Amino acid sequence: MLFKAATVAQLSQFDEIIDVRTPAEFAEDHIPGAINCPVMSDEERVRVGTLYKQVSPFEARKVGAAIAARNIARHLDEQFARHPKSWRPLVYCWRGGQRSGSMAIILAQIGWAAHQLQGGYKAYRHQVLDELATLPAQLDLRVVGGPTGSGKSRLLHALTASGAQVLDLEQLAAHRGSVLGRLPDAEQPSQKRFDSLLIAAIKALDPARPVFIEAESKKIGFVSLPDALFARMHQSPCLQVAAPLAARVAFLQQDYAFYLAEPERLITQLGFLRNVHSKAQLEAWYAMARSGDFDTLVGELLLKHYDPLYHRSQGKHYTAGQQALALPALDDDTLADVAQQLASAG
Repeated sequence: MLFKAATVAQLSQFDEIIDVRTPAEFAEDHIPGAINCPVMSDEERVRVGTLYKQVSPFEARKVGAAIAARNIARHLDEQFARHPKSWRPLVYCWRGGQRSGSMAIILAQIGWAAHQLQGGYKAYRHQVLDELATLPAQLDLRVVGGPTGSGKSRLLHALTASGAQVLDLEQLAAHRGSVLGRLPDAEQPSQKRFDSLLIAAIKALDPARPVFIEAESKKIGFVSLPDALFARMHQSPCLQVAAPLAARVAFLQQDYAFYLAEPERLITQLGFLRNVHSKAQLEAWYAMARSGDFDTLVGELLLKHYDPLYHRSQGKHYTAGQQALALPALDDDTLADVAQQLASAG
C-alpha cells in the first residue's frame, strides 16, 4: 500500500484534511478544518449504490471507479496542483474505505505523504461522543441565568470582550432557545455538526480558568445538549440576572428587530403558543404585531408567558450557589462594566 494510515489522535499532524464524502455528508458534519473534495457527488453516489443493489457489486465498482477517477483528476487540477512535495494530506471518507483509499493512493503515487484516516468519519464521531461524555466534568462553569430579556447573551458577549472565557451555546446552535429564538436566514446545524462545534469549543478552553455559560434547557431549538454538559451546568454556581421590565422590553425590541420589520413572521412564531394560550389572547397579540404596538406586545409576552414559565422552572433548575445580580440598565456601557467586574472576580 502506497499510502499510510493515521488515527484520529494524529489529526493535528497534517497540513490539510480532505473529506472525500458527498457534499450532503460533509454538510451534515465534518472534521473541523476539513475541506470537501468529493470523489462522488450526492447523485453519483445514489447511482452507484443502486447499481450495487440491483445489478452487481462488480458493475457498481466499474462505474464508481470511473466517476471517482474523473472527480479526483478535477481536484488535482483545481485544488492540489500548487502544493509542494512536502505537503502532508490526510484523506477520509465514511469509514476509511474505497472512497478515501482511491484518493489517497493517487496522491501517494504523485509523491505526497498521503495518509488515510483509520475508521474514517465514523472513528472521529465516536471520539466526539466519548469526549462529550467526559470533558465537561473538567470545566469550572459559571452559569448566567435570568428571565427572558435580561441581557444574558449580550452579557456573555461583553464577558468575551473583557477577556473572560465563554462557552456560547446559542451561538453554536444558531438559535436563541425559545419559541421566538429562530434566527432569520440562519439554519441550525445538524445534531452531529453541533456536537463537533461544541467539542471543538470546549477543547479550546483552559480548564484551569472559569468559563461563563448561559443557563439553557436540554434542547436549543432542534439540537440537544450532551448529558454530561447539562449535568455539569446544574452542578455549577449560577448568577441570576435581573433588570427592570422597561429595560427588558426595549432590549428585546433591539435584539429581535427582524421580527418587528416582518410582523407576519412574528405572528407565525406566536402561533406555536396555541397550546399554551387562548385563541382570544393570541388574536390580541396578532393585532398588536400588525398595528406596530410592540411595547405592549413585548411587555405582555414577558408578563403573561415568559416570566411565569421562568418562575415555574426556577426551583427545578440551576439552584446551585445562586447569586443575584441586579442590572439597572441593559445598555452596552452597563454590560461592559458588569462584565469587567465579573471577569476580574472570576
